[in-house]
Amino acid sequence: MTISAGKLKHLKALSTKDNIIAAAAMDQRGSLKKSIAAAKGVDQKAITDEMMSEFKTAVTRILTPHASAILLDPEWGLPAAKARASNAGLLLAYEESGYDNTKPGRLPDLLPHVSVKRIVDWGADAVKILIYYSPFDDAGVNDIKHAFIERIGAECECHQIPFFLEFVGYDPKGGDEKGLEYAKLKPQVVIGAMKEFSKPQYGVDVLKVEVPINATFVEGSSVYKGQKAYSRAEALDYFRRADIGFRHIFASSKHQAIFNQQPAGT
Repeated sequence: MTISAGKLKHLKALSTKDNIIAAAAMDQRGSLKKSIAAAKGVDQKAITDEMMSEFKTAVTRILTPHASAILLDPEWGLPAAKARASNAGLLLAYEESGYDNTKPGRLPDLLPHVSVKRIVDWGADAVKILIYYSPFDDAGVNDIKHAFIERIGAECECHQIPFFLEFVGYDPKGGDEKGLEYAKLKPQVVIGAMKEFSKPQYGVDVLKVEVPINATFVEGSSVYKGQKAYSRAEALDYFRRADIGFRHIFASSKHQAIFNQQPAGT
């Protein structure tokens, strides 16, 4: 895998001196508003734009001296971006919070007032997209999602800014995603999504991936609750399978990644 000099420059800006992306995430929107409302004991409608922006700014100011970057959203996070420590790079979310629940397939959408060019103009070092994805969903649904990611990848390539893709697996049949049956399916969902979005046509530079197993169903784990989806050896093997054969930078659920890529032509 090669990365252009332009994209590599941005990745360096997001990383520690040891080339580790140790980013904090504060792009939460609907869930954050709900949490703040609950903490204040008020209705969500009472949480104003100013309150959201103030909270994100405070978190950014406190955390970024200890992080290599911060992930924010353009809706309430732009003032916060200006409050980040000088050592911290900036990732900006491009997607609408949540998904379209009026149609099957958890289809994504982009913020209507945002483009990759605008994200670049706002001083970001990377574009981040979250998408709900399952290799087992309807082929037509996944075709829409594939085209969606291809378009964003092309935008990022045009503007020479890294593309961070986060996918969240789910059960297209509506099953309990915290239950035993989905736990058995989860390794195939995670590995299948990694395999798909590692393809060159998507232009993804960093994949933020889920853990490929649910630890509460690993027999013998410290959080095991009595229902077995995999043995300890099987769980470890799923981690190995998720690591082997994908020539991409990966970010864990804690937004960390290590890269040793060279710019194209070197």
